[in-house]
Amino acid sequence: MAHMTSPALTVGFDLDMTLIDSRPGIHACFEALSARTGTYVDADLVITRLGPPLEQELAHWFPAERIDETAGLYREMYPEHAITGSLAMPGAREAVTAVRAAGGRAVVVTAKWEPNARLHLEHLNIDADDVVGGLWAEQKAVALREHGASVYVGDHTGDVRGARTARAYSVAVATGPCDAVELRAAGADVVLGDLTEFPAWLENHR
Repeated sequence: MAHMTSPALTVGFDLDMTLIDSRPGIHACFEALSARTGTYVDADLVITRLGPPLEQELAHWFPAERIDETAGLYREMYPEHAITGSLAMPGAREAVTAVRAAGGRAVVVTAKWEPNARLHLEHLNIDADDVVGGLWAEQKAVALREHGASVYVGDHTGDVRGARTARAYSVAVATGPCDAVELRAAGADVVLGDLTEFPAWLENHR
């Protein structure tokens, strides 16, 4: 297409606990990090609160002066420990396909380090049009606006805040650490049980 027109529909998706169940991989990576650094990390606890940036989680376990270095180490270890164990969430591929079928674009906007986010999508064969990493909560609005996203799908109250900041329609899925009540209270426009409900919702929404 020679002339640049913005497509009618762009839908943003969060990654962890929205499109992918990264708990097994993140658990394995934190266990490996703990062994490597000699610092105790309760990986069972870590995977109950996925969503916020890695540095925020590391601050619970490591002194402030070691966080940057430890985050670098974790991201370096991540491809080996976290990719193959993680799974697609029910309905994830179908949700992205539904956006495409509607003539739209699907853009992943995540707090995860972008190269690792891309590895997950590639491994699980989830075919997003673009991936933007390193953005959390309200910061996600930067990428959502840039891509002209009118809908943002996520599992965390931080995702709801990102959608609202971008003036995008906030679709929340109750598949992560925040339940439907919390998501509604945060201002989600609609709360779905999981992504299997998304194609029908999109059809009605349009």
